[in-house]
Amino acid sequence: MLKVHFTPGTRAGRVVWLLEELGLEYEVNIMPFTKEGLKSEEHRARHSLGRVPVLEDGDISIFESGAIIQYILDCHKDGGLKPDSSSQEFPYYLQWFHYCEGMVMPPMNQIVVQTILLPPDRRDENVLRQAKNLLTKSLVPVNENLADKDYLVGSFSAADLMLGHSCFMANRLGCVSDEMEHIKNYVSKIEARPAFQKAITMGQ
Repeated sequence: MLKVHFTPGTRAGRVVWLLEELGLEYEVNIMPFTKEGLKSEEHRARHSLGRVPVLEDGDISIFESGAIIQYILDCHKDGGLKPDSSSQEFPYYLQWFHYCEGMVMPPMNQIVVQTILLPPDRRDENVLRQAKNLLTKSLVPVNENLADKDYLVGSFSAADLMLGHSCFMANRLGCVSDEMEHIKNYVSKIEARPAFQKAITMGQ
């Protein structure tokens, strides 16, 4: 059975979300976001940097949420969440799937560091302001793309598992302005999905 090593509020939510959407059986190891939880020798044996998610599938153990999602879709079940490579949607599916980690998550990571992870005396307002500006810029093409779509490539796909999760997190951090109404509506659609609700509340 698939096993997910998971910490609430992290990218691991994408993997649980996918498994719930597909109706696959899985086990979950919920670990706290602490040094004792993520930096233990046991978990460092799975991921040398002490990060999540990690997926175990028999003798296979892999990390990186995007890689895990692609692995599950290709090796277990795709549930129609990956367009056929011959379809018109496929190039854009790939684009938005990877846009998440390439453009949206780097500034969001900085925002989390500057507002949550660092103690107040080590935070840098200039770094935070620059990260928020960059995140806003990176979300503009997403908002424009969603002007005439419910989801990134029309129908719900694994690209939404990646980028939709990030849009949800950006909105929760207060970084999606009211002017980005298409992203606001998109996040509302995502939040209404039962599989997402289970993933985002797991371990809380």
